[in-house]
Amino acid sequence: MRVFNVVRRRSLCIAAISFTLVTIASPLALLNAKAQNVTAISGTVTGNVQEVGFRAMIQRQAIQYNLAGSVENNNDKTVQFFLQGDKDRVDQALTAIRKGTKKSSDVNVGVSLASVRPDLQTFTVVGWTSVTRHISHPYDLIFNLRPDNTIIDKHEAK
Repeated sequence: MRVFNVVRRRSLCIAAISFTLVTIASPLALLNAKAQNVTAISGTVTGNVQEVGFRAMIQRQAIQYNLAGSVENNNDKTVQFFLQGDKDRVDQALTAIRKGTKKSSDVNVGVSLASVRPDLQTFTVVGWTSVTRHISHPYDLIFNLRPDNTIIDKHEAK
């Protein structure tokens, strides 16, 4: 019985320490993100923005600037995106998104600040398909962020 109580006390202590570390780690991660100038935005794009390479363009921006997040088509013919990373890089990507693609038209981008997700290390194109590559079965295309956090040339990103 005495051994059981010692083991139980150790388990409770370990659980309390683990809870404390998790409770402290989350705010520290957010403070670290703010210290590194990390921002997150959520946006919706309207206009002629589907079947014109719009998601691919946002994907290239995320790859070029090493931004985490996602992009997906909505049933109402809009495109929804989330970008997270260095504020200046997010702003540069947003400038390109507002310009649109060669085939898009009437592009209107609505953006709002979003919560930073400290553990997000990927960019995902949700439900990716490609008419030019004859890929009609949608799947999620996932890119891992570069560990060195560099910006690469737009031709490399393509």
